[in-house]
Amino acid sequence: MAAEIGASFRLDGQRALVTGASRGLGRAAAIAMAEAGAEVVLAARSAAELDALAEELTARGLSARALPLDVTDSTATREAIAREGPFDALFNNAGGNRPQPFLEVDEATFDWMFALNVRAAYMVSQAVARGMVAAGRKGAIVHMTSQMGHVGGHNRTVYCGTKHALEGMTKAMALELAPFGIRVNAVAPTFILTELTRGWAEDPAWRAEILPRIPLGRLGTPQDVAGAVVFLCSPAAAMITGHSLLVDGGWTAQ
Repeated sequence: MAAEIGASFRLDGQRALVTGASRGLGRAAAIAMAEAGAEVVLAARSAAELDALAEELTARGLSARALPLDVTDSTATREAIAREGPFDALFNNAGGNRPQPFLEVDEATFDWMFALNVRAAYMVSQAVARGMVAAGRKGAIVHMTSQMGHVGGHNRTVYCGTKHALEGMTKAMALELAPFGIRVNAVAPTFILTELTRGWAEDPAWRAEILPRIPLGRLGTPQDVAGAVVFLCSPAAAMITGHSLLVDGGWTAQ
C-alpha cells in the first residue's frame, strides 16, 4: 500500500504546460513536475531563459521543451496550445503585480494587471481545457493565485481584485469541467523569496512588518509552492477540485 500511495504523487505519462516558466515560481514548478515524471512544455516570453532551462532538464534525463509565448496575445496563445496539445496538466502561473496606493492607481496599471492576471489566465485555461475535452483526456488545471486572493492588502487593490477574480473562476471552472474529469484548483502562496522579491526581503523594515504576520516565521520558497502544484496535478489529489491550497505559513489563519 505504501508504494501505491507514493506512486500516486508521480506525474509519469503526463504532458504538462507551465506558463511563466522562465523564472521564479514557474521555473521551480516546471522543474518539480519534470522530476515527478511529466513531459513539461515551458512557456514564457523569454526564449533564451526557456531554452536554457529546457537544456538543463534534458541534460538530467528529464523531458522538457521550450515554447516562447506571450500569453496576453490570445490568438497566438490559442494557436500554440492547439498545436502543442493536448495536455494533461496546466500550471497557469504567468502573472504580475505593480503595487500602488488605491488613490494613485492609473488606468494603464489597472488594465495591464487584469489583462495578464485574469484575461490571459482565463484564455489559457479555456484553450487547454478545450484540448483535453476534444481528446477525451481527464486532467488538472492549477491556477496561481495568492493569499491576497483571500484577504486584502495595502497598495494592492488591483492585485487583490485580480486574484479574488481568479479564485472565483477556479470554483466556477471546477463545476463546469468536473463532468469531463478535469479538476481545477488554485495555489495561493504568501510572500515567496524569489529574484523579484529579494530586494524587499532584504529590507529590515519590510521584514519587521511582514514576518510577524506569518506564524511559521519565514518567507516561502519556490519549492514550497512547487510541491503544492505537483500534488494538485497528481493522482494523489484525484478527489480535489474547486479548492484553493493556501501555502501561506498561516497568514490567513489569524
